[in-house]
Amino acid sequence: MAKKTTCPISRADFRAKAKPVTVTVNGVPQMAEVKEFSTGSLGWYVNGRTTIEIEGQHVPVLINASLVIVGSKELPPDGAPAASGGEDAA
Repeated sequence: MAKKTTCPISRADFRAKAKPVTVTVNGVPQMAEVKEFSTGSLGWYVNGRTTIEIEGQHVPVLINASLVIVGSKELPPDGAPAASGGEDAA
C-alpha cells in the first residue's frame, strides 16, 4: 500500500502566505488564484479562455485547472488539534 503524503503547511499558514500562481497555456499566462476547495483540499484554481492554432486555424478553448496540495485534505480544520495515530477524521 502506498504511503500517505503529509501536507507540509498548515491551513493558517496557507491562508496567510499563499499567493496566486501563473500557469501558462500555449504561451498565454493565466493567473491561478489561491483556493480552499469544497473537499477541504488547499491549492489554486484557474479558469479562462484562449485560442490554440491548428494548422492555421484558431480554435477557441476553455481552460480549467486545479493545482491541489497533496495531503491537504487531511489537515485538521481550523482550531482542531492534529489527529493522533488511532483517530479517524471525518
